[in-house]
Formats: sequence, C-alpha cells, structure tokens
Amino acid sequence: MEWLPLAREDVRRFRHEGFLRLDAFAPPEEVEEVAPIYDRLFLGRTGWAEGNYFDMGEPDEAEGHVYTAPQLLQLSRYAPELKTMRLFQRAHALARQILGPSARLDLDHGIFKPARNSAPTPWHQDEAFWDGRYDHDGLSVWIPLQPVDECSGCMQFIPRSHKGEVMRHRTINGDPRVHGLEVPHFDPPFTQPCPLPLGGATIHHARTLHYSAPNTSAANRRAYILVFTGRKRRRLFSRPQHRQMTARSARALRERAAGLVGPA
Repeated sequence: MEWLPLAREDVRRFRHEGFLRLDAFAPPEEVEEVAPIYDRLFLGRTGWAEGNYFDMGEPDEAEGHVYTAPQLLQLSRYAPELKTMRLFQRAHALARQILGPSARLDLDHGIFKPARNSAPTPWHQDEAFWDGRYDHDGLSVWIPLQPVDECSGCMQFIPRSHKGEVMRHRTINGDPRVHGLEVPHFDPPFTQPCPLPLGGATIHHARTLHYSAPNTSAANRRAYILVFTGRKRRRLFSRPQHRQMTARSARALRERAAGLVGPA
C-alpha cells in the first residue's frame, strides 16, 4: 500500500481552507540534502540563457541588474538527482493523495530572497499564470530550506479564497517587462501567515490567494516549490491571458530558435 503523508482530516482541511501548514512535512536532513544543489544553481545563475533564471518582480534586461527576487524554473532539469531524493518523492505522494492518481509534476522552481535586499511577492493566484481556457485543479508544495517567519518572507494566505473565481491580475506595477503577476490595489482585511521550522512546508491550491513579504532578516530566504496539476475542465468562456514582453521570454525564444536552426 502506498505511503500517505497526510491524515484524512488534513485533506479535508486543505479542500475547505485552500491551504495547509505542515510543521513536520519532512525530516530536516532531507531538506538539508537539497540545499547545496539549490545554492549551486542559484549562485551560477543557471538557466539564464534559456530564460529560466530571472528577476520575478523587476525588469532584468539591463547589464549589471541587481536581482531582488531571483527565480529559477525547472530545477530538476539542471539537477536531475533532485527527482531521486526523498523530499521530491514525498511531495509527489502528497499531490497524488490530494489530486488523485493522475497528479503530475508541472514545474519545480526556486525563489530566492536575499537578506535585507529583497522584494515582496504580491498577492496573486497561481492559476492566473495558467491556460485560461480551463479551470485547473492544482497545488504547490512550498518548502523553505531554512526556518521562515514573517520577517524573512514566509507564505501568507487568505483562507477559502480558492472557492471563488480567478481574480483580475496584471503584471507587477503594470509593467509588461516583468514576469510576476499581482491583483492590483488589493488590501485584504485578514491574512494567515505561516511561519515554519526547518522541515516544514505549506501546500496551497492553485486558486488560493497568497503573498510573501520582503526578506528583512539577516539570512537569505530560499524556497523550493513543486507544482502539481490534476484534473482540468474546459471553461465556457476563456479567461484573458496576460501580454508580457520580458527579457526572460526573449532569451527563451532566442534559445528555442537556435535549437531549431542548429549549428551553422
């Protein structure tokens, strides 16, 4: 019988609230096994040429740009050994338990917030990034590689916000050169911060509104996120997609074009 990481009551609470805080998702040594790989990839700005390493909250086309919230997509593409690690397998088992046996990994990525020099992650719903022709059943497993609190940028959620529609989003500050999205002029009356020890994690539905503050602490904040998708249903009317002209997308297009053309 497959190991189940969550109690039945946890699954019910996730479906009701739209998120779950787990103080003991994994033994700390499993998280510590991932940390040096994560640090190596970020230190080397791995994936920059493919458009997978970029600044999430600001345009990063200028030479010498200081990254305040660097993000790296597809970590396991650059470090395939991640997929063999217990932490990765634990997250996948959790996704299957909630989303069903068809749950698949859509993306694993990292967001790095440097000490005392980072940007917030504005309020948004992950589903706003996804194909607007469908309603999606998906979730993210958010794993900090060190303890986190509100000062260092732990996750904050709005309970039960996944039960509504995907809200109107725009690129951060309305700048189409930026990758990140935000719900504009959004000031929620109540939020649920989720500080975590090493070995903790949060899980949130793709439609749950979430935010993390700038890292004002003395230590870097590193988060490893695994995104899983399950069922999707065709919508009667498509949601609008966002027009972005980012430096990262231009690098990705150049890389794909070079791959199609091949060497001269």
